[in-house]
Amino acid sequence: MSTAALPTRSGQVLADLVPSSRVRDVALVAGGAVLTGIAAQIAVPVPGSPVPVTGQTFAALLVGTSLGAGRGLLSLALYALVGMAGVPWFAGGGSGVGAPSLGYVFGMLLAATVVGALARRGADRSVLRTAGTMLFGEAIIYAVGVPYLALAADMSLTAAIAAGLTPFLIGDALKAALAMGVLPTVWKLVDRK
Repeated sequence: MSTAALPTRSGQVLADLVPSSRVRDVALVAGGAVLTGIAAQIAVPVPGSPVPVTGQTFAALLVGTSLGAGRGLLSLALYALVGMAGVPWFAGGGSGVGAPSLGYVFGMLLAATVVGALARRGADRSVLRTAGTMLFGEAIIYAVGVPYLALAADMSLTAAIAAGLTPFLIGDALKAALAMGVLPTVWKLVDRK
């Protein structure tokens, strides 16, 4: 069967369009970690918050949907472990285990896995399903990141929501809109070939 016929089959993510091998999987996992690390360097400080606006969450969700649950989880786990070991590729060149924003990285692990599983069920093939998938992934990141921020920064949950969620909602809506355009378009282009 040719790879041109594969995109319409259910159970596939974009990474499955590349011929299968261990080398492919290792390269995709490492590439997803590197992409997330690079995107984390796009960091804009938010006044009153220890958490900057970054491209990191968008990259993590894109990695999850493109690679699927298993490779997405491995990719974000690699990103997290290497960053905690000291490579300065967390937001704004940070690393280690002491940052109050580390909970968002843990949330990205879970979110990449969930959106990858949803993408395998076709959740990245239409604009509306992609929007829902991305917003769900963002919600998972915040569900882990905000309580972690509250504990790590010794804040009340209300203060953590004000500092670590509210300022990011508009940017996250824009990231979801970008994904809504990119992922279904890629699938349409692949299906045409």
